[in-house]
Amino acid sequence: MVKKPAPDATRRSEKSRRAIYDAALALVAEVGYPKTTVEGIAARAGVGKQTIYRWWASKADVLMEAFLDLGEQAARAAGQEPYAIPDTGDLAADLKAVLRATVDELYDPRFEAPSRALAAEGVVNEQLGREFVTKLLEPQLQLYVDRLRSAQDSGAVRPDVDPRIALELFVSPLAQRWLQHTGPISHAYTDTLVDYALYGLAPR
Repeated sequence: MVKKPAPDATRRSEKSRRAIYDAALALVAEVGYPKTTVEGIAARAGVGKQTIYRWWASKADVLMEAFLDLGEQAARAAGQEPYAIPDTGDLAADLKAVLRATVDELYDPRFEAPSRALAAEGVVNEQLGREFVTKLLEPQLQLYVDRLRSAQDSGAVRPDVDPRIALELFVSPLAQRWLQHTGPISHAYTDTLVDYALYGLAPR
């Protein structure tokens, strides 16, 4: 049995790579993940199917990389590369700023449709779900962990707080509203999430 060579990223044409990214994101937004195929991506990008298989092992790899690239482009456009949550010394203000930017991104048509498609498919497709979490979600969550640990170092957050759990107080409600349409998302909403998470619900 002849062993299939591994995809070689070094041989990519930048023009073709960009066309493939755009085609993959557009298709998954239009027809969903299950109906998106390597053949469809290739046809839309104007390249041969073997071109894609020469560079990526599967359509999931293409889509993940295309989505990561989209996020990197947005960060570069905002002058935030490498991206990190700002540390101005005001934790509430820093969290509100990044969550407001997240709301804007979730409403951006370039992000909304493909990210919904990938997130929805990840619920029923275990392998894709793991890749979605590992490659896309966890790196973003780690930024919150880093900022909360910095706040612990400065005394703004209790030292016994687990940052990985704490971040879910404002990130998870936003994700639920966006994914399940349980309510509107806005800057005012995320500001309130931060206030509730940092200051609690008990009278002060």
